[in-house]
Amino acid sequence: MQVSSSSFHNIDIICFSLSRWDSPVSSPAVSMAKEFAKEHRVFFIEHPYSYKDYLKERKGSNIYKEGNVTIITPPLVYPINFLSEGKLYDHLSGINNNILLKPLKKIIRQNNISRYIFINFFNPFFLQKRPFSINPEKYIYQCMDDISQVKYTRKHGLRLEEEIIARADYTLCTSHELTRLKSPLSERVFFHPNAADTALFNKAADKLFERPADMNYPDRKIIGFTGSIEYRTDFELLKQIALSHKDKIIYLIGPVYGEEHIDAGLLSIPNITFAGPRDIDKLPAYLQYFDCAIIPYKKTILTRSIYPLKINEYLAAGLPVVTTDFSEDIYSFHANAYVVESREAFIEAIDIAINEDNEQKKQQRLAAAALNSWTKRVSEFWDIISK
Repeated sequence: MQVSSSSFHNIDIICFSLSRWDSPVSSPAVSMAKEFAKEHRVFFIEHPYSYKDYLKERKGSNIYKEGNVTIITPPLVYPINFLSEGKLYDHLSGINNNILLKPLKKIIRQNNISRYIFINFFNPFFLQKRPFSINPEKYIYQCMDDISQVKYTRKHGLRLEEEIIARADYTLCTSHELTRLKSPLSERVFFHPNAADTALFNKAADKLFERPADMNYPDRKIIGFTGSIEYRTDFELLKQIALSHKDKIIYLIGPVYGEEHIDAGLLSIPNITFAGPRDIDKLPAYLQYFDCAIIPYKKTILTRSIYPLKINEYLAAGLPVVTTDFSEDIYSFHANAYVVESREAFIEAIDIAINEDNEQKKQQRLAAAALNSWTKRVSEFWDIISK
């Protein structure tokens, strides 16, 4: 049962997110919004499309409802990230902010919103200044990644994030490293890690699913991954896993970004399957047929700040997990996952994880995941902002 502070019992939640409601991978913003919606009205504002995006995708503004959540795609904004810091960028940024404020004010007026909390989920490119015209009771920023470590977001994001953290009533960081990095900017920075929809992913452990038709490898062990496949992924490690475990299938579920996987030669390796993204609600059926789940991340300054959603999703599915030791937060799972230091150890740990698996270990993993549900995280959220 979700517990909210009595002083916030009848309050609405407005979320402004970098991710979209229909994202092909798990999103902390979407997950928390769904959890908030069990007891509060939630208004979820997606990252706006730019005119440049519209020319590519023909997508624009939209409003629709799912249960107690109203999802708003704002009107088109100007693409300005290519500009250098300066008066022109600031001027166009102000115009973009006004474009967003107009539908936001309309939503507040039409829905008779009088008391609300505004949460910016890792999108410092808009609404950095607390607008007096909308005046939330609490203005909260959620920091999810080291914004300085990605070229696109670093250009303006680092400066804008510093501004928003200085102004926010609270900043919540999803990893210990992020909490350390952002604490000098404000006295109101708190550790608030990611979690999992444990009720959904538990289905992989306690409900019998028919094997998905596109996962028809009944006689081979499956080493599985879910999530975005991109710059955080150690493609050389994936290649070595596939070549060292030719008797197994490496099954990768999620969108692929960039061409690094092509450069690594992964498309020519027969036991690697790039399955593409799947609806999150369908993932338990796939996870049930994983023999081992992996998190093959590089060890970089960026990944040092990551507490991955998928670790708790894997554990909630009862799966043995092998992961690189890319962050302090992932190492904290060493009692219930195989956290390894090298590619060689990773390759060896896969067989160990599969061969040593038993019901007792499975129950321990399920118990560990139960401590990291979104229900628990939202309860902790109320505890933090009640201070």
